Amino acid sequence: MKITLLCIGKTDEKYLLEGIEKYTKRLKFYVNFSIVVLPDIKNVKSSSAEQQKDKEALLILKQLQPQDFVVLLDEHGKEFRSLEFSAYLEKMMIQSVQHLVFVIGGPYGFDQKIYDRAKSKISLSKMTFSHQMIRLFFTEQLYRAFSIMKGEPYHHE
Repeated sequence: MKITLLCIGKTDEKYLLEGIEKYTKRLKFYVNFSIVVLPDIKNVKSSSAEQQKDKEALLILKQLQPQDFVVLLDEHGKEFRSLEFSAYLEKMMIQSVQHLVFVIGGPYGFDQKIYDRAKSKISLSKMTFSHQMIRLFFTEQLYRAFSIMKGEPYHHE
């Protein structure tokens, strides 16, 4: 299985980049994982939130293949404990999902076209975090999930 994290806009903060890189390197021992960063939409000051979401949706949809299993990281999605998230990923592997694509939207969330394309929604927290922080949190949780699957001592319960 291949896992891709698809997100809008680059990460600026060095400490976040270092953390993301740390877990991305660790993940290579478990799964084919990559992060695809789409450019921020330009000239948004004159655009409404809906117009910005529409433009972001077009960028996101261009990256997706028909067979991709798309999961949105969305505040209204299902919440998992780490053990449950690990079981969710294992279920995807058992179901022979070839490419699992997790998507972090822009500052206003997702356009309806993206909700329609997605198979599932996951929330990392009821709290709101910056999109840059979510990348680190997700990457760490993905690493944690695979370490749980392998019975390694990273996760303590």
